[in-house]
Amino acid sequence: MKKLFVSLFALAFVLVSAPAFSADIELAKKSTLESIVKAGEIRVGFESGYLPFEMTNTKGQYIGFDIDMGKQLAKAMGVTFTPVNTAWDGIIPSLITEKFDIIISGMTVTQERNLAVNFTDPYIVVGQAILLNKKHEGVVKSYKDLNDPKYVITSKLGTTGEQAVKRMIPRATYKSFEVETEAVMEVIQGNADATVYDLPLIEIMQAQHGKGKTVALTEPFTFEPLAMAVRKGDPDFLNFLNNFIRQYKNDGRWQQSYDKWIKSNEWQKDLQN
Repeated sequence: MKKLFVSLFALAFVLVSAPAFSADIELAKKSTLESIVKAGEIRVGFESGYLPFEMTNTKGQYIGFDIDMGKQLAKAMGVTFTPVNTAWDGIIPSLITEKFDIIISGMTVTQERNLAVNFTDPYIVVGQAILLNKKHEGVVKSYKDLNDPKYVITSKLGTTGEQAVKRMIPRATYKSFEVETEAVMEVIQGNADATVYDLPLIEIMQAQHGKGKTVALTEPFTFEPLAMAVRKGDPDFLNFLNNFIRQYKNDGRWQQSYDKWIKSNEWQKDLQN
């Protein structure tokens, strides 16, 4: 009697779950993962110019921390890596309208962005830091000291640097720029008091252009995880990407890339002027 009950229960489970299983198969067939494999390429959206994550060298090639990771992702999928350089203000709409398959572009996970796209697990965590004109050295010691209309602060339009200024330094006079290096140069040239941006870029720009003219306040005052972004409603692709990130971060490749692009500045000599 017990065996009969178990068999009937198993049969009922199969009958009830069969439609759901079928629906899952149909969902899997629609995954970006499947279309990438069939096409034989993964189209990766990014905006070149975010040092040291995605840049253009003197040969016109795309290089950087994110580019290396994208190439490794393509290799793991057995497909070709196809870079798609895209203006930052249109990068999420371009993903949604399938101009490319994924965003790997130093994108910070925010709740606002998460309403439009899905994010993988973070592959690196950075935060906002400050590059300060040297004339304020010793007077301005943190972002709180800049919260005054007399200070002109710059950042890049549409970034979490801009959001951090508006949210945490609201009384300062804010100027936005289309390109992050332009925002930095305003400080170096003395036209602005400080710029707010991701820590890696602040350190690079201070070392590259701002010695003797700027002071880097390198203690991040925000928590910002960077992640890959994909279209919503694609659990299979998201699952694959999270497993890839886990493998990439724990088999030595992530650390090798981190040492190359973030801890070293040897790559700077290969950049376009």
